[in-house]
Amino acid sequence: MPVIRPISDLRNNFNLISDLCHKEGEPVFITKNGQGDLVVMSIARYEKMEALLELYRKLTEAEAEAAAGAKTKSHQEMIDTLKERVNGQVSN
Repeated sequence: MPVIRPISDLRNNFNLISDLCHKEGEPVFITKNGQGDLVVMSIARYEKMEALLELYRKLTEAEAEAAAGAKTKSHQEMIDTLKERVNGQVSN
């Protein structure tokens, strides 16, 4: 369930807003005159969201490359390559 607070809470109860962001781990939606105005979130939540967006961007890029005919590896080939790298045996 989203947390929705009036904009006056930013001024009068900032610590409450901060605690909600950290405790719930979700953004707090701020309203102004009954309408949505801002979203406040913890830095940890923001960084997690940015990391997910970057992952989605990379997956979209990889799917486009695969659709364009780029050379791919099977799941097992990728696992074998990673195991070699972990064991200190770099392969091409």
